[in-house]
Order: sequence, then C-alpha cells, then structure tokens
Amino acid sequence: MNKQSLSGIRVLDFTNHISGPYCTKLLADFGADVIKIEKPITGDISRSIGPFPGQQKNLDKSGLFMYLNTNKRGITLDLNDPISKELILKILETTDILVENFRPGTMEKWGLDYNSIKKIKPEIIYVSITNFGQTGPYKDYKASDAIIYAMGGEMYSTGIIDREPVKLGPNIVLFQGGTAAAVGALGAFFGTINDSSGQHVDISLMETQTGTQDRRQATVLAYHYSGIINERQSLGGSATYPSGVYPCLDGYFELSGGPTRIGNIIKMMGNPPELMDPKWKNPLSQSDPALKEEFESYFYPFVMEKTKLELWKLAQENGVLSAPLNSMEDVANDPYFREKEFFQEYIHPIAGSFIAPGKPWIMHETPWEIKRSSPNLGEHNAEIFSEFM
Repeated sequence: MNKQSLSGIRVLDFTNHISGPYCTKLLADFGADVIKIEKPITGDISRSIGPFPGQQKNLDKSGLFMYLNTNKRGITLDLNDPISKELILKILETTDILVENFRPGTMEKWGLDYNSIKKIKPEIIYVSITNFGQTGPYKDYKASDAIIYAMGGEMYSTGIIDREPVKLGPNIVLFQGGTAAAVGALGAFFGTINDSSGQHVDISLMETQTGTQDRRQATVLAYHYSGIINERQSLGGSATYPSGVYPCLDGYFELSGGPTRIGNIIKMMGNPPELMDPKWKNPLSQSDPALKEEFESYFYPFVMEKTKLELWKLAQENGVLSAPLNSMEDVANDPYFREKEFFQEYIHPIAGSFIAPGKPWIMHETPWEIKRSSPNLGEHNAEIFSEFM
C-alpha cells in the first residue's frame, strides 16, 4: 500500500456526535493520526444512538459511531481534571490540528480555547464547529440538524404543495458541515505550513447550509438579483409535463420532461398514435391544463405497468433525463456501486463485520484505507498515556 496523503499529520479530536467526528474521520481515513478524546463511562453521544446489531444497545457496537470513527485511537479523559489537562498539553506538543465542536465558550472554560492553546503551540490549526459560529447574535443558540436546514433557506420550497415544508433526509447538515470542516482544516494547515503561523478555523453549520450547492447558492443569488422566490411544487409534476415524480409498478421514478424533451418521451412510450399529433410538441401546450390532463391519461397507464428500472432503461435509450427513486436496499445492491467497490466491509472486534460507504473519492497514489476499526471506549488509554506521561 502506498503512503497515504495525510500520513505524518496528528489530529487531536475533541468532537462528538456527527459533524466533528465526520470531519476527523475524513482526515483519519487518508492517513492522519487522530487521537479521539471522550468522556468516561458514556463516551461520544453517537455510541448511544445506534443502529445496534440485533437492537441490543452496546456503547461499542453503534453502527453510527463505528462508521464515523474509523482509523482513530480513542482515550477517555475528564476535562475538569488537572491531570487530564496536563496530558492534553503534552499531546498538543506533537499535534498539528485540533478539532472541537462544543458550544462557544466551552473550551475556554477548560483553558483549551484557541487563544490559550496558541500561546503554547503558536502553529496549531484549531478548528471549531458550532451551530452559528463563534461570533454574531445567534452564537449561543441551540439548534438541531432540522432547525439549521430550515434556517438555511429552501426548506420552505420542499414538500407537497398543500402541506407543511419537509426536510430532505436525516443529518445532511451535520455531514456537510463535517466535510466543510475537513476542507477548512487542511486549507489552513497547508496554507500556513511555510510560516508556521497557525490559525483558528471557525465553521458555522448555518453558513455551510446557506452557501451549499443544495439549491441555496442559486436561489439566494436569484433572490438578490431579481427578487424571485422558489414556489413549492407537487410531487406529481411541475407546470410542464411530464416532469417530476411518478408512480410505477414497483415504486416511483422521476423524470424531467417539458417542451424540449416531450418528443423524446413520446418516443420512449413507443410513439403511440394518440400522441403523434403535432400539438403535443407545441411549447404552448405545456401551459394548457386540459392538454396536460389528456397527456397524463396516456402516460400514467404506460408507467404503471413497468418497473422503475425498465422505465430508466427506456429513458436512457431515448435521451430522457430520468432516474429510479431508490430505497436503501436498492442502493446497497446497485451494480454500479458493486463494480466500483464503493461499499466496504468494516470489521470490528466486538460488533463483527458490517458493510458501509467507503472511500469518498479515489486517489490512486495516496489512497483511502481502513487500517483500524473504531476504538472501543477507552481502548487506547494505556497506549497513549504511556506515550505521553
């Protein structure tokens, strides 16, 4: 195995739950030596979340924790204990990057905030991940993944048109925030490697959402430029047809139609005589509700007798933008991911083996690799205590 891209970098990990651990996981999986600090007895909160094999709760068997903490060494410390702080300061002497995701002011209470640490280690890259950043009127506010997703904009345009807005997927905010933090950490590290100046990287989960590619950049720009605000659309399709999510024989699929692709869709349907009238390709037809209803009277029977994969194949053959709405089981068994070996087997000494997402990107010369499973609670206490005390 080739040397990994982040080999030789040491990270001191004070993070908990999802955003911070995902940041440090990305660093660890590409070779950084990550030392994770947890509180005694209960450890990282994700140890208690699961899922658990056989639904039997065990702090060392949480699937979420195991996935987020691969390749890390783990120790338990009481941060209110002076001896623990003494150990931390010794580890810091060999540390390049410190990552924490406590509320603002928490690390300062322990004397481990950036201003205190930089006096001891001026070149430290210190990464803080919080809901609303270290400054500003919201910095002390509590929040959740759903709250930040909503406040970041665009949730109001998601969902069934005559119902309340809904959030897209669980923990999107936290994983995106962790990704941004990893990029910020490495940018700061390599940006100051020549002058050893160090710096504080302030990650606001709120700002990662407002600036994310998930519709927000485009829609915020559109609003500032023209005052346009997205409107919520029904799942059955947009003003143009056929576009949107449609039921089929074994679930749902989505396609993008409209005036520029209506001919491709008619061809996909086998060029039925009822749809060969030139009126269907007239762009004005797209704004006629009666014509939309008539077209869908042919379209729905066509899709309801085919599976989503059959429809996807037909769509690809006829140049129609389309995709099946996959379940987690569909994704896990998809031949694309299987051939690309995206899913990897993780082997844990207590939990056993399980399959989970693997490399986030491919680096042929300095690859991603799982060298060790997530640490059991306090697993490396003796090893690291003896190394630094």
